Amino acid sequence: MNTFTCVFLAVLALNLGLHLWLDRRHLRHVLAHRSAVPDAFAGEIPLAAHQKAADYTTARLRFGLIETTVGAIVLLGWTIGGGFDLLDRWVRGLGWPGVATGVAFLLAGFLLLAIIDLPAQVYRTFVIEQRFGFNRTTARTFLTDLLKSAALLVVLGAPLAALVIWLMRNSGALWWLYVWLAWTVFSLLVLWAFPVFIAPLFNKFEPLTDGGLIDRIERLLARTGFRSSGLFVMDGSRRSAHGNAYFTGFGANKRIVFFDTLLKELDGEEIEAVLAHELGHFRRRHVAKRVAAMSVISLIGLAALGWLSGQPWFYSGLGISTPSAHTALMLFLTVSPVFTFVLQPLLSGWSRRHEFEADAYAVQQSDGRALIQALVKLYRENANTLTPDPLYSAYHDSHPPAPIRVAHLQALMR
Repeated sequence: MNTFTCVFLAVLALNLGLHLWLDRRHLRHVLAHRSAVPDAFAGEIPLAAHQKAADYTTARLRFGLIETTVGAIVLLGWTIGGGFDLLDRWVRGLGWPGVATGVAFLLAGFLLLAIIDLPAQVYRTFVIEQRFGFNRTTARTFLTDLLKSAALLVVLGAPLAALVIWLMRNSGALWWLYVWLAWTVFSLLVLWAFPVFIAPLFNKFEPLTDGGLIDRIERLLARTGFRSSGLFVMDGSRRSAHGNAYFTGFGANKRIVFFDTLLKELDGEEIEAVLAHELGHFRRRHVAKRVAAMSVISLIGLAALGWLSGQPWFYSGLGISTPSAHTALMLFLTVSPVFTFVLQPLLSGWSRRHEFEADAYAVQQSDGRALIQALVKLYRENANTLTPDPLYSAYHDSHPPAPIRVAHLQALMR
């Protein structure tokens, strides 16, 4: 056991301990406030709905405790336990050329990781979501989605993996910079193609047909100067009862998408307010800022990998006997989250700030009271807890807790 193995084990234990501690805090906090609806929502959300949200949250948390622990054990098995090394030796035994061997190793590794995670996906979908009335996915749809996802991994992932491995093997000491450029271009292409070519593989998107709602939305778009390639309704109810709305893509492929479940829950004024919030993200350039931030983080990460890939202790410390470009890449992708968990509260806090800014924009462009009403309905229908633990929320939540967000909106209106 070398020094890096000890460092990895120590950081993994710290990471696991922090996540379990936060989950238990959140669990206790939600249960302690289960018996009463917070005063700010007492007239809007019945006690039964509040208790359902508490029970839904705790059911997911309890299973999450198991998932987090099992995930750490599985990672140890793949690394120090020799799982990746065994897979690497098997793939090398096929006798394929270097790049083909690397691509086969990466695809096989990620498919095996997905298979290991499959029981957890099944339990979340067909036990937890089913128990609380949210699941509408059939076994056939679930299996079809898995097969489509695997096909996308091969169709999109294989060429990218081949390019990355070739660059790592043939472009000298600065290979990580060329890989970063390739990854950036690939990410932008996927972001551009997602609304038109990828998302329709999983869901149906129909043009919005409600004339009154279309007129209301078009007036909002005219006020905000937003242009899109269309207003679409997604068949979210095919898989879940949860509702949402979003805009996606960029350039000529920008689309505004409403879940059909959302349209059934909210009236026209509330939908306009929710859309104004989403447009606030666009107007405040949040998407561009997040893409830029992820680009910088990936550049730093690849530079670190460029150095680590030349260190024998990096491979031996994580159970690899034969260093290579593809094993370095796999180790980095699976192990780096263990070392970067300290970034999570920073990214979560930045995301919550963006939500406040988008709310402020929505209040300027629509009725703030309608946005509050829409949020309360969505909290109730999606069984979002109104009483998260403050530390858990600060670490994990990309959106402000419900009481804080509503109070912020009320202050903006005043």
